[in-house]
Amino acid sequence: MARDIVITGGAGFIGSNLVLEIQRREPGAEITIVDDFRSGAFGNLSGFRGDLVTADVGQLDWHRLFGNRPPELVFHLASITDTTVTDTAIQMRANVEGWRHLLSFLAGKSLRVVYASSAAVYGIGGSTRNRVGDPERPANAYGFSKLQMEHLARRFAGENPGIPMAGLRYFNVYGPRETHKRQSASMIGQLAAQIRSGKRPRLFTDGNQKRDFIYVADAVEATLAAAFAVKGNGVFNVGSGRARSFNEVVSCLDSALGTRSEPDYFPCPYAFFQPHTEADIAATRAAIGYEPRFSLEKGIKAYRESGWLGRDPQE
Repeated sequence: MARDIVITGGAGFIGSNLVLEIQRREPGAEITIVDDFRSGAFGNLSGFRGDLVTADVGQLDWHRLFGNRPPELVFHLASITDTTVTDTAIQMRANVEGWRHLLSFLAGKSLRVVYASSAAVYGIGGSTRNRVGDPERPANAYGFSKLQMEHLARRFAGENPGIPMAGLRYFNVYGPRETHKRQSASMIGQLAAQIRSGKRPRLFTDGNQKRDFIYVADAVEATLAAAFAVKGNGVFNVGSGRARSFNEVVSCLDSALGTRSEPDYFPCPYAFFQPHTEADIAATRAAIGYEPRFSLEKGIKAYRESGWLGRDPQE
């Protein structure tokens, strides 16, 4: 593995899990986190031994900090991840312009890059199984910003063919270190918190909408695999490959928590809500050797055993 690694958004959900896994596997790696803590939390970094730069990716003077010693590997995970932030200008400034600013520094360097995209680029409609290459129809500002990031990456790769670059369309990631996200945490995390506090789990309409839920350990494994397997520019789905309903989620949570819940169904207030997501991971499997290890049942069990499931953000 590379010795000098920069991880933007390293105090966030996926980022902190990635940081700690790299540190576990490669104790000698020099890891620098860049995070402004807008959507990160210091509690996620318990045990982290590297350097931390507290700054906005889009405002940071990359040349001053890293010009004399460019990183060998960059994981760009920093972004606004709340899909309910509907202000397109806010999403674009944070996600797209921050990415553009970072790419301007990376141009011409000798390194590898992995960046976070999202299944939100698929939007509503289309096939029930989401494949890279299908038409993208983002239904919210977040998905639109992620698609623009992919366009920037594609153009950058054409101008810098010596820099391998992988974009990862994460599906519905859940697991430890997401508690700080509160209302933008995974539905699994939110429903667990509701059940744990004695409330009825709240589900849209009839609870039969389906999502491809992926445990964060699998997402981290795919992210690491992509860092070294991808030749040139590529975009890949990162999901479990199987869609599960929200009713099934509640059932799995009840099994893990030893509870019996009666969902509270209510109308969905979001016009951009995706009724079904399911990653086709055949291309991901072939390109980077990714194979998910956690079913929904195993993932929720591991989540509970971690001590993070349903945790109050103040704990």
